[in-house]
Amino acid sequence: MKTIIISGASSRSGKTTVTCALLSTLRQRGFNVIAYKTGPDYIDTEYLRRCGKCEGYNLDNWLMSDERMLELFTQTSSGKDIALIEGAMGLYDGGVNSTASIAKMIDAPVVLVINARSMGESAAAVALGLREYDRVKIAGVILNFTGSEYHEKIISSSLEEKGIKFFGALRRDDGLKIPERHLGLLTSQENDGFDAERLRVKFESSVDVDSMLNVAEESKFFWPNSKQSYPEKVYNVKIGVAQDKAFTFCYPESLMMLERFGAEIVSFSPISDDSLPDADGYIFVGGYPEVFADELSGNTAMIDSVRKIAGKKPILAECGGMMYLCRKINDFDMAGVIPFDAKMSERPVMGYREARALRDNLLCSEGGVLRGHEYHYGRVDGESRPVFEVTRRDGSVLGLTGFAGERMLASWLHVNFWGYPDVAENFLKSTQNPS
Repeated sequence: MKTIIISGASSRSGKTTVTCALLSTLRQRGFNVIAYKTGPDYIDTEYLRRCGKCEGYNLDNWLMSDERMLELFTQTSSGKDIALIEGAMGLYDGGVNSTASIAKMIDAPVVLVINARSMGESAAAVALGLREYDRVKIAGVILNFTGSEYHEKIISSSLEEKGIKFFGALRRDDGLKIPERHLGLLTSQENDGFDAERLRVKFESSVDVDSMLNVAEESKFFWPNSKQSYPEKVYNVKIGVAQDKAFTFCYPESLMMLERFGAEIVSFSPISDDSLPDADGYIFVGGYPEVFADELSGNTAMIDSVRKIAGKKPILAECGGMMYLCRKINDFDMAGVIPFDAKMSERPVMGYREARALRDNLLCSEGGVLRGHEYHYGRVDGESRPVFEVTRRDGSVLGLTGFAGERMLASWLHVNFWGYPDVAENFLKSTQNPS
């Protein structure tokens, strides 16, 4: 299995653009590709799937154990020609679950993307420092946001003097820039103007793709439990999952784990559908309900459908999904099945979390501990029935959060079911008895 990791010195280096361009190029050349994103990011993974017309998953050894992460990588990449992995943040950011740690774990080479805007030889110094910092295989460098051929020559000459491979450079082009909003990039579903073909053509004319393929190595990594292991119990249930432009934050491997247990996933749109689908349980994933609050509020038929089902069938709501189930988002009326009002704040709340259950709920019993991630600008005001005590990764206590009602669990926490098969099964158990 040949693998390339695309990383950078920091965020906003252009890793997503380069990874998308390379995926599109390889797909055009007939390669059977697969894409991954390290860390908890949903949005970048959407773009990778779109440009590669391929599967895309998250590799995150906080949301799942090392073993579960390696099992996911091995199982999903089996039979593919090449795997492209986009790193999160900078190469060494994130400690034990940094892109560098994953690169060493799977023995894969790293191509550095360096934002060369307003930089000369310093870009080469950055690359040299990243190469010497630790035992990561730095295969070479792609420069991004260069201003001219002369600008590229200054840096490429410095790289070559230090024995660092130069693959090419992408000039500044605002037409290829992916717009951003408060939680990251504009989602792929909303970005109709994103021109993957134009990006591919520019990339192929600017970057030595053949040299990049030559450094792609067959990973020496082997995970012995690579065969697909299916649960002994099968739950013949349908699970409705909110999926539209307002609700996009869903790990595909989470849904894959539910399917391993026999669940059929049925997508629905709180924006455009008149009612919930006929299902045994429902998941309202995160996203941008605050951006589409007027459309969500205006779909009173769907809101009535949610109100009718609340308390009768299991409902799991994460982050933006919880906001939708609140009484209001800012001044817009929402489903109102949770006694909170959701409002937006100016500062984000973000980071990995451990959540200890204060009471039995749809995912775990009292005292159970879940690992997850939260990233939002939302807050809730109103009656509180907290279900979790939440701590940061370093163990410092953040406080109480969440809501556990009759057959309902809502919180800011995003949980990856691939990392917790038992938690996925607990949710399915709440729908009916296993066959």
